Amino acid sequence: MSYSKHETAIVDEGAQIGEGTHIWHWVHVCSGAVIGSKCSLGQNVFVGNKVVIGNNVKIQNNVSVYDNVTLQDDVFCGPGMVFTNVYNPRSAISRKNEYRDTLVKRGATLGANCTIICGVNIGEYAFAGAGCLINKDVPAFALVTGVPARQTGWMSRFGERIDLPLNGEGSYICPHTGDVYTLNGTEMSLDTLS
Repeated sequence: MSYSKHETAIVDEGAQIGEGTHIWHWVHVCSGAVIGSKCSLGQNVFVGNKVVIGNNVKIQNNVSVYDNVTLQDDVFCGPGMVFTNVYNPRSAISRKNEYRDTLVKRGATLGANCTIICGVNIGEYAFAGAGCLINKDVPAFALVTGVPARQTGWMSRFGERIDLPLNGEGSYICPHTGDVYTLNGTEMSLDTLS
């Protein structure tokens, strides 16, 4: 076994788990899950069958990653945050054939206790503040907060606010990495990676 698993964790046969991944107390990983290398699944995490998790993903305590959720490399899921996969659930009506795909792109942060309504895409290095409710797509590098979530700023790859307006023109150089960010209208792009 190239990953570590606490004795209370359950990893169903068939699950694919990458090298160096740590699975902590009372985690359940279903048989169809694909999890990359160097991930951390905190206490009481559930990972469904139709889930793909990239490399170096951190999933904090009490998070359930349900079917049809994809987390790309370097995603951070804060404690108690919530994914959904059915838009209009009813106990008496099976809607397993109506699951909506949710994609969280590379480097995004989902703050503690935020809720992601199924069927959205969250852009690269986006940052969802604690407790927010995301019910529509989030652009790359966007900072979103509130219920429902709305964009309140921009975030760098380093995880700090970018001092640019929500829309317009401008550029910003990260003092920590030297990365250059360019705002063009309502889209932020990263020009250099160091």
